[in-house]
Amino acid sequence: MNVDEVLRLRDATPGCAQVIHFNHAGASLPSQATLDAVIGQLQREALGGPMETADIQVQQRARTAAAALLNAQPEDIAFASSGSAAWSQAFNALGPWHPGERILVGRHEWAGNLACMAEAVKAGARLEVIPCDASGAVDPQALAQMIDRHVRLIALTWLPANGGLINPAAQIGAIARHHGIPYFIDAGQALGQLPCDVQALQCDVLKGAGRKFLRGPRGTALMYIRPQFLQRLLPVQRDVLSAPWDGQRFTLRDDARRFETSEVSLALLAGLANALEEHQRIGATAIRQRIVELSQKLRLCMKRIPELTLRDLGSANEQSGLIAFTLEGWDCLALKQALAERRINIGANGVAYTPLDMQARGLNSIARVSVSYLNTEEEIEILLTNLAELAAQPQISMSTQSP
Repeated sequence: MNVDEVLRLRDATPGCAQVIHFNHAGASLPSQATLDAVIGQLQREALGGPMETADIQVQQRARTAAAALLNAQPEDIAFASSGSAAWSQAFNALGPWHPGERILVGRHEWAGNLACMAEAVKAGARLEVIPCDASGAVDPQALAQMIDRHVRLIALTWLPANGGLINPAAQIGAIARHHGIPYFIDAGQALGQLPCDVQALQCDVLKGAGRKFLRGPRGTALMYIRPQFLQRLLPVQRDVLSAPWDGQRFTLRDDARRFETSEVSLALLAGLANALEEHQRIGATAIRQRIVELSQKLRLCMKRIPELTLRDLGSANEQSGLIAFTLEGWDCLALKQALAERRINIGANGVAYTPLDMQARGLNSIARVSVSYLNTEEEIEILLTNLAELAAQPQISMSTQSP
């Protein structure tokens, strides 16, 4: 991705002229075309009637683009309001849990997923953490030693929200498939940041939000379900779309839309479709290369600020565009606010979001910079200058957790 292409993409993104945005892991900046797609659909509904202007082509475009993103088929894709909602639906569709059944998770599992698993634990299931290797990543060899007939689910957060680690998702998938164990991937931070092939990952369920590196609207998410696994999932929530009346009974659909309802925001899906198509035109490989180049430079420069400590895990040769750190003398949320006052957006996470990993490492909170292909070297220099300035004037605030 050359400089001219980056500038063209930035010119097509109104937010780039307003803020320096390093919180793409929270929510990225949409393009004007994505905004136009959302607003255009809303205008059609306002002028012609929401039901009357419900164009099925909008959903088909979004589903086709999502399938291309994941190397799947359109019928394997379901849409949801959030990644957490999608994951919860799939998990609950596994059916009741029983004493002695085991759930194996990475230490970096997203708290929303853990909250769902807590109900299974109440029923007697055991939640067990897969050991990490020397880099802090989930260890496939350790996982292989944990497998027995009581393991009912393996769950992995591919790219954790609290740092640059990239877990070995495909290796985990090979083990899960070999033993016939269901395998769920939380790809919330992966989609739009690096190539994602569900066939190579060998997962049964994969979910991710539209608002992050894909640059889609908030309130959108997608979920892939392996077709051979679909019949094992019985959704708790059903309606006339997911379980239509066939003349004699209500029968669940035989595609991933058994997890959808008839009520959907076509405006948001129109925006998501545009964002997915933009991503496809740029190319996942070019995006990954750009993010690697920028984040590697930023990590090296951040190490030169004496008061700053990087909190990333993983191999230095393969990390994501999420950079976790703490700054001496600064509460992470206070630092985020101080930078926001300078029109620089970063993120900050507390223990509640990745509790197993944060507690294991003794961290109360981390500040997080997340890099996109939209960012520039000039923005990196401005961020570094401001971090150095703030490091020279520490201001500790009451520690709280990120909303």
